[in-house]
Amino acid sequence: MSGFELDPRLAADSVFVADGPLSQVRLMDDTRFPWLLLVPRVPGAREWIDLDGNQQRLLLAELNRAAQALRATPGVEKLNIGALGNVVAQLHVHLVGRHPGDAAWPGPVWGSGSAVRHAPEALAAAAADWRSRLG
Repeated sequence: MSGFELDPRLAADSVFVADGPLSQVRLMDDTRFPWLLLVPRVPGAREWIDLDGNQQRLLLAELNRAAQALRATPGVEKLNIGALGNVVAQLHVHLVGRHPGDAAWPGPVWGSGSAVRHAPEALAAAAADWRSRLG
């Protein structure tokens, strides 16, 4: 969508996977969790209510599709889905695959230790894998 710019903090912490009908799908660069982001390509959107009804329905459909793929990931027993926006105001939705005993269980992933970054080749391979899984 014209005028869309990804927040630099999201760009620094994640890698592009694919564009959906509304949102850019990104993979967080943290090996501790299978973690996707959906970032609606709507300039100035900070909250769910900044999207019109059609955009909200599109985002919900994209969330459902990504969540189904995430739930099918080996080891994922619980999905955490949230749009906090306290640090990065740009509307973005986190989808995190969780399981008892993961690096942050049972607490939230935010503020639980430092990200463990992928090696560059592994990050590119993981993004390609997600691209194929999301179709």
